[in-house]
Amino acid sequence: MQKKYQLKHVGKIPVKAPLVDESKFQINYRNELNPSQYDAVCAVEGNYLVIAGAGSGKTRTLVYRVARLVEMGNDPSSILLLTFTRKAAKEMMDRAAILLDNRCSKINGGTFHSFANLTLRKYAKAVKLDNGFTILDQSDSEDVINLIRGQLNLSQHKKRFPNKQTIFKVLSLSVNTGRTVENILEEEYPHFAEYLEKFNQIGQVYTSYKRQNNLLDYDDLLVYLRDFLFELSPAAKSLLNSIKYTMVDEYQDTNKLQAEVIKGLSQIHQNIMVVGDDSQSIYSFRGANFKNIMEFPKLFKDVKQITLEENYRSTQEVLNFSNRIIEFAVEKYPKHLFTRKTGGELPGIISASNENMQSRFIVDKILELREEGIPLNDISVLFRSSFHSFDLEIELNKANIPYMKFGGMKFIETAHVKDMLAFLRIALNPSDFVSWYRVLLLHEGIGPKKAQMIMDEIASGKLSIKVQPEKGVGQKYNDRIFNLFSFLHEIHTKNQLPADKAELAYKYFEPIFMDKYDDWNKRKKDLDIFMNIAENYRSLDSLLADMALEPPQDSVTDVDAADKEREFLTLSTIHSAKGLEWHSVFIIHAVDGFFPSAQSFDKLENLEEERRLMYVASTRAKQNLFVCYPMHIFDRHNGITFAKPSRFIETISDDLADQWLLEE
Repeated sequence: MQKKYQLKHVGKIPVKAPLVDESKFQINYRNELNPSQYDAVCAVEGNYLVIAGAGSGKTRTLVYRVARLVEMGNDPSSILLLTFTRKAAKEMMDRAAILLDNRCSKINGGTFHSFANLTLRKYAKAVKLDNGFTILDQSDSEDVINLIRGQLNLSQHKKRFPNKQTIFKVLSLSVNTGRTVENILEEEYPHFAEYLEKFNQIGQVYTSYKRQNNLLDYDDLLVYLRDFLFELSPAAKSLLNSIKYTMVDEYQDTNKLQAEVIKGLSQIHQNIMVVGDDSQSIYSFRGANFKNIMEFPKLFKDVKQITLEENYRSTQEVLNFSNRIIEFAVEKYPKHLFTRKTGGELPGIISASNENMQSRFIVDKILELREEGIPLNDISVLFRSSFHSFDLEIELNKANIPYMKFGGMKFIETAHVKDMLAFLRIALNPSDFVSWYRVLLLHEGIGPKKAQMIMDEIASGKLSIKVQPEKGVGQKYNDRIFNLFSFLHEIHTKNQLPADKAELAYKYFEPIFMDKYDDWNKRKKDLDIFMNIAENYRSLDSLLADMALEPPQDSVTDVDAADKEREFLTLSTIHSAKGLEWHSVFIIHAVDGFFPSAQSFDKLENLEEERRLMYVASTRAKQNLFVCYPMHIFDRHNGITFAKPSRFIETISDDLADQWLLEE
């Protein structure tokens, strides 16, 4: 008779992590990294939070970790690196490839939105999407909202109804932060609270409009991706099984939706490493959530924390100043930046009797630094808000100091580039009505009503660019519309490279463009740049997806004057300066009410974010840091008012900074 055996679990046998034999590696990781960086690079299985202080070699750490995971024999495509700009992802992958070999450039790297775009197109069936969807960028979304706003006759209200930008901002913020529209209106737009129902109505129409026309906005990309991951369908499991290691850069800048995407990615392998600095979380106006990095250890299992505190950028004197500013933060991960660099000078806190004296001091100091051999390119002036630098700009112009200003209108937001893109987007997706609306209104004699009529005919199939337009179009509408349809038919049906399609669009658009813009000669350079960009693409949809997801940053309108000089001083908002560094940095208008801004006084978390802004600004300096403020400010209503220095520099003692007083 056969005996029956019963198997019993006697506690789990612990799986020992295989010891890695580093002698076989091409790179000597221990020699190349400091101890904390080495710990982070060797952290393989499990969830990790790397708090990387300013200038502590965060990128280096991520690059070496990618190389080490590949050296350990992991398939490069099983590593996913999410960043906030494609430039950052590309730079890290290139650096890892140079460090090790080309396998590193085969990892999955990109922005949250580009990863979402590729994933949704690949698994479109499982997500119930048509994989030819068009991506709406912010101003397209605003145009759709405007269309809906027009259809709902909301401009008939006796009181002012919010504009398209505000409506879109509220709806988008709600999706990104998980807050209700009601909550956002109450807290941030109380004067529009009575329109809550209308906001929700517009939101519903907007959602179904996108569904009908195969359109996705930025937020949809992440919403669809998150839902796809959590549904855990066979397709989602197949994706999650293929991604073994997920790394996220700049985690302090993620919003609630992005944090949920990361949670979704960790469902199978539980190997997530996020890198960031809570003290540099400064983008709440875009929906970034400071709580994400603070609550990471609660959200994920068995999180181990590694802190990078050795700074490779600044002198200890600059770091002592910055450490003191952040020391008073209410909520933070404690860290103390230190460096081995020697030979620094104390930062200066400079009080000037008025704003113009502040400007003249800065001009004199810049000329002095220039004499000492510090190039203008290595000097910057940072400010809380763009208008703080107006007086300084006048003084710089008088002194013939070339400068470039950052933190304003971006290349892709310029109307003429949007116009040009609209033609190409219709060629790709003939039912892209946002682009139709824009294109039709460019033509003389077509207003919103007439445009809507033509779009209704396109929607019902009476008019189409898929067929050569009959003369009938010309009889019913004017020749302009006939010509428009002929031209769109040509770029829709012809099998050409994006650059050739762009060339046709340019020819058609040029007379309209010269008629519409008084300063077309300045703007023309932006169109030339766009034509150059188009040359690099083989397919129209990848060109348009990139223009929506990864727009080039600055308009040539800004760059042109300074370009001739090549060497220029940087003027920048602090938000636009994050991640950069200069030999000498000036922070201006450090006055309560300006920096921190008066709007932040009512809420502790807003004030705390202003403190982090000051920390980000001061940690940009490698050698010299000057914090300036005027003691008297001209206020249009009250004449001259007495100004109080920023509360953030009030706590700075004499051993941390030299106090200077400027007098006429």
